[in-house]
Amino acid sequence: MGNADKVKTIAVLTGGGDAPGLNAVIRAVVRTALGQGLKVWGIKNGFGGMVENQLVELTNDSVAGILPRGGTILGTTNRDNPFHYPVVRDGQVIYEDLSGQALANLRQAGIEALVVIGGDGSLKIASEFYQLGLPVVAVPKTIDNDIPGTERTFGFDTAVGVAAEALDRLHTTAESHHRVMVLEVMGRYAGWIALHAGMAGGADCILLPEIPFSIDSVIAKIKERQQHGRQFSLIVIAEGAYPQGGEVSVSRIVEGSHEKIRLGGAGEKLARAIEQLTGVESRCTVLGHVQRGGTPTAFDRILSTRYGVAAAECVLEGAFGNTVALQKDRIIRRPIDDIAGKANNITADNELLRAGRSIGICFGD
Repeated sequence: MGNADKVKTIAVLTGGGDAPGLNAVIRAVVRTALGQGLKVWGIKNGFGGMVENQLVELTNDSVAGILPRGGTILGTTNRDNPFHYPVVRDGQVIYEDLSGQALANLRQAGIEALVVIGGDGSLKIASEFYQLGLPVVAVPKTIDNDIPGTERTFGFDTAVGVAAEALDRLHTTAESHHRVMVLEVMGRYAGWIALHAGMAGGADCILLPEIPFSIDSVIAKIKERQQHGRQFSLIVIAEGAYPQGGEVSVSRIVEGSHEKIRLGGAGEKLARAIEQLTGVESRCTVLGHVQRGGTPTAFDRILSTRYGVAAAECVLEGAFGNTVALQKDRIIRRPIDDIAGKANNITADNELLRAGRSIGICFGD
């Protein structure tokens, strides 16, 4: 892109579930872009805001004081896909491709490029818009850390910290009452939160989607601890974990969402099974959206800021079609198409997994 073709007006949106650090990314994009003379629009409520033309101009005043705030000042949703958008026709909800309308709204506002901050579903939509000719730059966002091509997504560190603190608190009540305490954490089909929080919180068993577990293995660990005088156990289970020969636990189906299947219930099922098989009182705590909310950690604030600056620099350099990523503590660029629609899961040779086995953690296999 030559100097005469440089973008002068951009927009930024946040899509998918919220994550600590979203506001820090927005702040960094806006401050960097404004500092180079660009005009910045915010698209409210994710990709739905593109279709409904929900735009707000972002200034330095708009992003003042938002660095430590959780959530997103723009709003977000994980249901609206412009390529499969819900509309009401004759009293019935049907789905239509309104991507053309979304693009027309951007053109009308003079928006020449888009920064998308989102997870795998949002990145896939961003990739589709890029293929239609819209200059796009993406920032990887999810507490699940399941986006490939980057060592960390922002929000993950905060979620792990919340889960580890919960384990610390459960430890005292488990020990006092001689119970088995099961903590169910988020992560969808990746076990990163469970693995890191379980290691940090001293869990005795960590059950991951990547390793279908045997209930016999879990029971054996509990009995082994009892034989050594430890009358309580701490277990972390990812929401997507499932028993050998079984299936994931589904709480409900949400039509129209990027991710229709809502996981939930794995922890309660496990706690009931343990109590029935051992007679040991067992309780389950589901952290749920507590992991997503609140103030981001210092690490997430810094990573978010680095991502936001890098995304704005991509726009300024005309380096569209890229996702910014973290590799070896450096911010790099990866083609969106190399990342969109793909997953980052824990592999058998993961160093943290190996370390956990070395200190006696049971992974259910």
